Amino acid sequence: QVQLVESGGGLVQTGESLRLSCKASGRTSTIYAMSWFRQAPGKERESVASINWSFPNPNYVDSVKGRFTISRDKAENTLYLQMNSLKPEDTAVYYCAAAVVLGKSYDYWGQGTQVTVSS
Repeated sequence: QVQLVESGGGLVQTGESLRLSCKASGRTSTIYAMSWFRQAPGKERESVASINWSFPNPNYVDSVKGRFTISRDKAENTLYLQMNSLKPEDTAVYYCAAAVVLGKSYDYWGQGTQVTVSS
């Protein structure tokens, strides 16, 4: 089992920045990839950014490329999402998720953190 706890959400204005954190605990040695997802009201959940846990090769959805940066501190078992130049359309609940060896997909999820960008 892996437990994930997000933090760092909040209310900001257009153009400002936020950094989300996701602390993993439990069987962290089984993690091989982690991602940030988001879900806005009335919309489907989408993958925002993902990273391989051992050999970081970040991937981003087109709408955040150049503005968001995903990173991880393997020693601290923590995933980050640096979000710059935020836009109102980035408003959503952000979730971190972990994929583990022998798992099906992203089997473990955090509770979510709200990000609201005002215009």
